[in-house]
Amino acid sequence: MVDFSFSLRDLEFFLLIVVRITCFIHAAPFFGTTNTPARVKVGLGILISMIVFRTLPPTYPEYSTVLMYSILVVKEAITGVLIGYGANICVSVLSFAGHLVDMEIGLSMVSLFDPVSRESVTISGTYYQYTVLLMLMITGMYQYVLAAIIETFNLIPVTGAVFASDRILSAMLIFLRDYLALGFRLCLPVFAAMLLLNAILGILAKVSPQLNMFAVGIQLKILLGLGVLFLTVGMLPGASTAILSEMKKMITVFAEAIS
Repeated sequence: MVDFSFSLRDLEFFLLIVVRITCFIHAAPFFGTTNTPARVKVGLGILISMIVFRTLPPTYPEYSTVLMYSILVVKEAITGVLIGYGANICVSVLSFAGHLVDMEIGLSMVSLFDPVSRESVTISGTYYQYTVLLMLMITGMYQYVLAAIIETFNLIPVTGAVFASDRILSAMLIFLRDYLALGFRLCLPVFAAMLLLNAILGILAKVSPQLNMFAVGIQLKILLGLGVLFLTVGMLPGASTAILSEMKKMITVFAEAIS
C-alpha cells in the first residue's frame, strides 16, 4: 500500500509551480499558439509541474494574508510569461524578414490572416515562419524550451524572483540589435537581386525610353523574387540554427534578469 501525504503547505508550493509553468507554456513558441487547445496547455503544465514538484526541495512560501499569497502567484505568473516571451519574440524575426521581402518583390499588399497568431501576415512571412518552425521542431527546439523552464527553478527559486528593470531593458535592447541583424540576413539575397534588377531596368529605361519599365519591372520583380526564394531554400537550416541560438540567448538573459 502506497502512503502518499500531501499537506496544505505542499499544495501552496505546488500551485506556485503550476502558475509559472502554465504561464510559460501560454507565452512560449509552438506550445502557446492559439491552435493548441487550452486543455492541452493546462494538462501539459500540470504534468510537468508534478514532475518538478517531486524533484525540487520544498521551499514553502511565507505569507500571512491571502493578498500576500496572491502577490506571490502574480510574481510566478510574470516570471513564466517573461521567460516564455523571451523565446517567442525570436520567432517574430521571420515575420519581419517576410515583410521586407514582400516590399521588395511587390507583394506587400497581399496579406493573409494567420489564425495562429491572429495577425495579418504576408506570403513570404508565412513561408519563412512555417518552414523555419518546422525545422526547429525537427531539431528538438521543444525539448530545449521545456528543459529551460524546468532549469529556471534552480536559478530562480519559487517566490524568489527579483525583477531588475534595468537588466530587462538591457535584454530587450540586445534583442532589438540582433532582431534587425537576423531579419536583414534572411532577406539579403532578395535585396541583392532586386538591387541588380533595378540597375538593369534603369539602364534599359535610358537605352529604350519607349518601353514601359514600370509594367515590365513589376512582373520581373515578382518572378525574380520567387526564384531567389526558391534558390535560397538551403539557407533556411542555417536561419533556424541562428534563431534557436538567439532563443537560447534570450531565455538565459531574461532568466538572469529576474533571478
